[in-house]
Amino acid sequence: MRIFLLGFMGAGKTTIGLILSKKLNWSFIDVDLFIENRFHKTIVEIFDEKGENGFREIERRVLQEISGFEKIVVSTGGGLPCFFDNMELMNKSGITIYLKSNTSDLIKRMCFDKQKRPLIRDKSKEEIRDFVEINLIKREQFYKRAEIVFDVPSLNTKKEIDELVDELLIKLSV
Repeated sequence: MRIFLLGFMGAGKTTIGLILSKKLNWSFIDVDLFIENRFHKTIVEIFDEKGENGFREIERRVLQEISGFEKIVVSTGGGLPCFFDNMELMNKSGITIYLKSNTSDLIKRMCFDKQKRPLIRDKSKEEIRDFVEINLIKREQFYKRAEIVFDVPSLNTKKEIDELVDELLIKLSV
């Protein structure tokens, strides 16, 4: 059994995934961290060195590998579902959940840690807003192929996040 969390940058995939995996007593993998540990480089360094296409190839190979792991919650990168046959692979390999957030929450969270995100690290808040509005439309066609679409309101407190994960567990019936 595998659960794949997907959604735009800043949707809360890692935050929710960590708590969900603890409540299930399953392992947790953040695909970006997995890649960074394997290559001993940051995602930004990999993007700079190999470009987006090279990074997407690495991401695809890692997804194929972890799709065979058992009892795992996977936080995907925001673009991972949108390339190759990644969405189909995840749907065949486990339960896919689109963590859907509103644009203003995404922008706020992305501005907070933009240096970790190669596609937006040099953008102003206005440019990030434009980036989200344009790319969310493009990516949602892939995200909406998830088995479950789960609305994620603001993630302000640990209590709110725990309640949200409990709600997700009920929906999953795991």
